[in-house]
Amino acid sequence: MKLIHCADLHLDAKMTALLDPEQAKERRAEILQTFLRMVDYAEKEGVQAILICGDLFDRRKISAMARNTVLKTIVGHPEISFFYITGNHEQDGFLESIQEKPDNLKLFGKNWKTYEAGPLAITGADPGDGTALDLCRSLVLDPSCFNIVMLHGQITEYGTSEAEEIPLRELRGKPVDYLALGHVHAYQEGTFPPRGTWCYPGCLEGRGFDECGEHGFVLLDIDTEQHRFTKRFIPLAQRRFLEIPVDITGCLTTPEIVARIEETIRELRQQGYAKEDLWKLVLCGVTDIACEKEVVYLQKRFSAASYYVKVEDATRLVVDYSGYARDASLKGEFVRQVEMAAELDEQEKAEIIRCGIQALSGEELTI
Repeated sequence: MKLIHCADLHLDAKMTALLDPEQAKERRAEILQTFLRMVDYAEKEGVQAILICGDLFDRRKISAMARNTVLKTIVGHPEISFFYITGNHEQDGFLESIQEKPDNLKLFGKNWKTYEAGPLAITGADPGDGTALDLCRSLVLDPSCFNIVMLHGQITEYGTSEAEEIPLRELRGKPVDYLALGHVHAYQEGTFPPRGTWCYPGCLEGRGFDECGEHGFVLLDIDTEQHRFTKRFIPLAQRRFLEIPVDITGCLTTPEIVARIEETIRELRQQGYAKEDLWKLVLCGVTDIACEKEVVYLQKRFSAASYYVKVEDATRLVVDYSGYARDASLKGEFVRQVEMAAELDEQEKAEIIRCGIQALSGEELTI
């Protein structure tokens, strides 16, 4: 029996933190399309159920297009059961908008609810105003079944009164075979006794540079009779957020940095990095305080290298104090005074000296 485990799709997310309005609109459409591609995959592979572990939508108030598209997709695939628990973002906005619930949309309440299909049992709950701690303490399962438990929240060892903290301690010793989780946007997995595996599939599409790398869903193939299963992560995202280091050690001018970035991009192309992805080029390495670099210019210069480009300066500054020891100019005196400031660390001193030298030279300050 094949199942898909997904979570944190965040359909209808605004996407405006990084992107302009047109790109944001395009990304919203792409993320919705990725959901449809996942369902198409399920149909082709003979998947019998899709577990949606919360945050299908990004907010309680959703667009008619997103709501209608998801509902029509569920109705149009009666051979697939959609097991859906709500997350902390969407609450019950989607459910309240449904006038007639499709038979293949399986919902959960504030207390545990179990759906059984022969030896397979899928149990889930939406904590609502309660806590996952109370829920996990009250969980009772049939040990003869292959038990899947669905929850949305942050897994912890003990849990607290926070609604979204799932206490693993309370699940130890219970006949859980697969704990299907949502809330964490990166793939994670682990085990707990006597027979449990917990898993976060991560989000279906990244939405920012805190969600870099591959994203997709988990495909489960379950042998309910033998209480065994295999799982496989399936990458599906249309675009990836990628953080790319560019070592500019030794560069003294913006043109030199441009050349270093161009060399990095050539290497990325050879490695198969797609222009459709979103890149954060992180300038790293050690640079002299005299290094002239214009991050705004660099970002504009390489804006067409991929779908979206951000340039971030993470270099460390160094100061050769010996070069200013006998400098009788105002610049030399300034550097020596900053060097003696015991309350500052070396990076703070270097940054102050860099800004001071720029000001003394009549240049526009770059902060």
